[in-house]
Amino acid sequence: MLTHQTRYRYDRPVFLGPQTIRLRPSGSARTPVRSYALRVDPAASQQSWHQDGFGNHVAEVVFAERVTHFDITVRLEADLTPRNPFDFTLAPTARRWTPPAVLTTTLREKGAPAQHQQTPVQQQQQAGGGIFSRQAQMAPAVSRHPFYTSEELTGLALYCATPPAGPHLHAFLTDWVEKAPRDTLDMLVALNRALAARIGYQLRLEPGVWSPEETLARGVGSCRDSAWLMIALLRHLGFAARFVSGYLIQSSQTAEGEEALTCDLHAWAEAFLPGAGWVGFDTTSGLLTAQGHLPLAATPAPEQAAPVTGLLDQCKATFDVSMQTDRLVMPDSV
Repeated sequence: MLTHQTRYRYDRPVFLGPQTIRLRPSGSARTPVRSYALRVDPAASQQSWHQDGFGNHVAEVVFAERVTHFDITVRLEADLTPRNPFDFTLAPTARRWTPPAVLTTTLREKGAPAQHQQTPVQQQQQAGGGIFSRQAQMAPAVSRHPFYTSEELTGLALYCATPPAGPHLHAFLTDWVEKAPRDTLDMLVALNRALAARIGYQLRLEPGVWSPEETLARGVGSCRDSAWLMIALLRHLGFAARFVSGYLIQSSQTAEGEEALTCDLHAWAEAFLPGAGWVGFDTTSGLLTAQGHLPLAATPAPEQAAPVTGLLDQCKATFDVSMQTDRLVMPDSV
């Protein structure tokens, strides 16, 4: 049982614009959710539910009067029975991975001797701002994403948009393409572990997500930073990928050595694999997502998955979050 409370306090009565809350587990989550409730305070508000364009359950809250506080309480019960994260089967056409032809061609072109020296910025501008040349960008979508049919690509187009690659991302891709396994699942597992080893975890409370280039340059980042880096790499390597915000529930030990459950808001990446669907990769741990990962919002870009968004008057605000987890022992079935 998880109780998640978010509290905003304002230094004066303020008008709040419509508030969007993305704190309801997806109906397609592999971790079963047995019960769910969302409470908003002040209670004198209008609350409605709908699905956004990406299939996420979203609550819209509207306040008619000024408020001095805004509280959100989520209570849910989830079944954390262990499951095998590799319990899926790839389509035969997706079991063997080869770099997209446009990627390897462009990497070879960039590795060739230049007639005159250029700065990395000039090289990036000449390449059209990304790792793909203009000719590569005009190549048929199926050739850039050979795993997918034309019908699949129609629905995955937003998750295939490739962010530009700067010098650090380009260098990482060049090295990875040369040494990566050609078995699809082996390659993805190895890539996830490589990022977890290379990018140190850093708790960042300030809003926003670093670009993949900045995360690689710093060598550290929050879970959302490394997840966005993974998504950029996956898209350059020919995969549809999306950003996921959710709960991470896991066991830990207290100072007294007793086992306890902890929960945090977390972020990870998912790749769409024919035959398996969306498969999650946690770049913080280097593991595939399992029963402790409970997705709340899955979107093409990080800013679309923020747990709470909305407008308010200019004011001084304080913000507090608390999570309480309790283990419920279910009776054996008869």
